[in-house]
Amino acid sequence: MTTQQRTARIQRATSESSIELELNLDGTGTSSIETSVPFYNHLLTAFAKHSLTDLTVRATGDVDIDVHHTVEDVGIVLGQAIRQALGDKAGISRYGDALVPLDEALVQAVVDISGRPYLVHGGEPAGFEFHLIGGHFTGSMVRHVFEAITFNAGLTVHVNVLGGRDPHHIAEAEFKAFARAFRQAKAFDPLVQGIPSTKGAL
Repeated sequence: MTTQQRTARIQRATSESSIELELNLDGTGTSSIETSVPFYNHLLTAFAKHSLTDLTVRATGDVDIDVHHTVEDVGIVLGQAIRQALGDKAGISRYGDALVPLDEALVQAVVDISGRPYLVHGGEPAGFEFHLIGGHFTGSMVRHVFEAITFNAGLTVHVNVLGGRDPHHIAEAEFKAFARAFRQAKAFDPLVQGIPSTKGAL
């Protein structure tokens, strides 16, 4: 098992958003999130808590136009930070899966820290993508966030909504399921020697 510190700190500024993000993959789930998008704060707080990742995010952007830029850009930076913090990935479990309910919603997520970005995402009910959760967060943004994280972190992720009616519950269950699966995948396994791949690299 590696003794490296699995942390990252990234700053990113564009004409659409300004982001400062810090994380510790071996934390306790402590978070301080301010993205200027309240429901997104809620989702990222849930991700930190259930993945046992310490996470600090400070983000501002052109939310007067739409939350899209800020939300997606935070996902990009989060993915970059995860990839950086994972380091050489020696000794990790690599795979994780979770089945998470939130009242009537039920979501399954599977994560492979593969180095190969790929997202399979489905099962959200018809019209979910058009729903404004909290009056400001469009349901379509959930997939955008997962795309941004997986492609920048180098993860293979499957998220499947098995049931649900309330858009808030569905979105939150998706993030919690992803978090729990990621928690398993990033964990060190004492039985794993070196990189968990026949190629010798991830």
